[in-house]
Amino acid sequence: MDIKTATALRRLRLVSAPEAVSFLLLLVCSVLKRTTDFNAVPVMGSIHGVLFILYVLFWADAWNRTKWSPKTAALYFVLSVLPTGGFFAERKLKRAAEDAVIASRARREGVVNV
Repeated sequence: MDIKTATALRRLRLVSAPEAVSFLLLLVCSVLKRTTDFNAVPVMGSIHGVLFILYVLFWADAWNRTKWSPKTAALYFVLSVLPTGGFFAERKLKRAAEDAVIASRARREGVVNV
Protein backbone atom coordinates (compact mmCIF):
# COMPACT_ATOMS: atom_id res chain seq x y z
CA MET A 1 0.00 0.00 0.00
CA ASP A 2 1.47 3.34 -1.00
CA ILE A 3 1.47 6.42 1.18
CA LYS A 4 -1.37 8.16 -0.70
CA THR A 5 -3.66 5.16 -0.25
CA ALA A 6 -2.81 4.92 3.43
CA THR A 7 -3.45 8.64 3.83
CA ALA A 8 -6.83 8.38 2.09
CA LEU A 9 -7.88 5.54 4.41
CA ARG A 10 -6.62 7.42 7.45
CA ARG A 11 -8.60 10.55 6.51
CA LEU A 12 -11.74 8.47 6.04
CA ARG A 13 -11.18 6.74 9.36
CA LEU A 14 -10.58 10.01 11.21
CA VAL A 15 -13.76 11.66 9.92
CA SER A 16 -16.05 8.63 10.37
CA ALA A 17 -16.37 8.76 14.18
CA PRO A 18 -17.00 12.53 14.42
CA GLU A 19 -19.55 12.21 11.61
CA ALA A 20 -21.36 9.49 13.58
CA VAL A 21 -21.30 11.59 16.77
CA SER A 22 -22.66 14.62 14.92
CA PHE A 23 -25.45 12.49 13.45
CA LEU A 24 -26.45 11.23 16.89
CA LEU A 25 -26.32 14.76 18.33
CA LEU A 26 -28.45 16.01 15.44
CA LEU A 27 -31.05 13.35 16.23
CA VAL A 28 -31.03 14.37 19.90
CA CYS A 29 -31.37 18.03 18.94
CA SER A 30 -34.29 17.16 16.66
CA VAL A 31 -36.09 15.44 19.51
CA LEU A 32 -35.36 18.33 21.88
CA LYS A 33 -36.65 20.81 19.33
CA ARG A 34 -39.98 18.98 19.21
CA THR A 35 -40.30 18.47 22.96
CA THR A 36 -38.76 21.65 24.42
CA ASP A 37 -37.90 25.22 23.46
CA PHE A 38 -34.27 24.22 22.82
CA ASN A 39 -33.40 24.51 19.12
CA ALA A 40 -29.84 23.62 18.17
CA VAL A 41 -30.84 21.90 14.93
CA PRO A 42 -29.52 24.66 12.63
CA VAL A 43 -26.09 24.55 14.27
CA MET A 44 -25.85 20.76 14.54
CA GLY A 45 -27.31 20.39 11.05
CA SER A 46 -24.54 22.57 9.63
CA ILE A 47 -21.83 20.73 11.55
CA HIS A 48 -23.18 17.34 10.54
CA GLY A 49 -23.57 18.48 6.93
CA VAL A 50 -19.93 19.54 6.70
CA LEU A 51 -18.73 16.29 8.30
CA PHE A 52 -20.97 14.20 6.04
CA ILE A 53 -19.67 15.96 2.92
CA LEU A 54 -16.10 15.37 4.11
CA TYR A 55 -16.93 11.71 4.73
CA VAL A 56 -18.33 11.31 1.21
CA LEU A 57 -15.34 13.07 -0.37
CA PHE A 58 -12.86 10.98 1.61
CA TRP A 59 -14.90 7.83 0.86
CA ALA A 60 -14.72 8.54 -2.88
CA ASP A 61 -10.97 9.18 -2.67
CA ALA A 62 -10.39 5.99 -0.66
CA TRP A 63 -12.52 3.96 -3.10
CA ASN A 64 -10.54 5.34 -6.03
CA ARG A 65 -7.16 4.65 -4.45
CA THR A 66 -7.83 1.25 -2.85
CA LYS A 67 -9.82 -0.19 -5.75
CA TRP A 68 -12.47 -1.55 -3.39
CA SER A 69 -15.07 -3.85 -4.85
CA PRO A 70 -18.48 -2.21 -5.36
CA LYS A 71 -19.77 -4.26 -2.41
CA THR A 72 -17.09 -2.92 -0.05
CA ALA A 73 -17.55 0.64 -1.28
CA ALA A 74 -21.32 0.36 -0.83
CA LEU A 75 -20.84 -0.99 2.70
CA TYR A 76 -18.77 2.04 3.73
CA PHE A 77 -21.28 4.39 2.12
CA VAL A 78 -24.26 2.73 3.83
CA LEU A 79 -22.42 2.95 7.14
CA SER A 80 -22.22 6.71 6.66
CA VAL A 81 -26.00 7.10 6.57
CA LEU A 82 -26.72 4.93 9.60
CA PRO A 83 -26.74 6.74 12.97
CA THR A 84 -23.94 4.62 14.50
CA GLY A 85 -22.45 3.35 11.25
CA GLY A 86 -19.46 5.68 11.42
CA PHE A 87 -18.23 3.88 14.52
CA PHE A 88 -18.32 0.54 12.70
CA ALA A 89 -16.62 2.06 9.65
CA GLU A 90 -13.85 3.48 11.83
CA ARG A 91 -13.29 0.11 13.48
CA LYS A 92 -13.20 -1.77 10.15
CA LEU A 93 -10.84 0.80 8.59
CA LYS A 94 -8.52 0.66 11.60
CA ARG A 95 -8.38 -3.12 11.41
CA ALA A 96 -7.71 -3.01 7.66
CA ALA A 97 -4.91 -0.47 8.15
CA GLU A 98 -3.28 -2.62 10.84
CA ASP A 99 -3.49 -5.69 8.57
CA ALA A 100 -1.91 -3.72 5.72
CA VAL A 101 0.97 -2.62 7.96
CA ILE A 102 1.59 -6.19 9.10
CA ALA A 103 1.53 -7.49 5.53
CA SER A 104 3.87 -4.72 4.39
CA ARG A 105 6.37 -5.52 7.14
CA ALA A 106 6.19 -9.22 6.38
CA ARG A 107 6.88 -8.57 2.67
CA ARG A 108 9.76 -6.25 3.50
CA GLU A 109 11.33 -8.78 5.86
CA GLY A 110 10.78 -11.59 3.38
CA VAL A 111 8.69 -13.63 5.79
CA VAL A 112 5.88 -14.19 3.32
CA ASN A 113 5.30 -13.51 -0.30
CA VAL A 114 2.00 -11.64 0.05
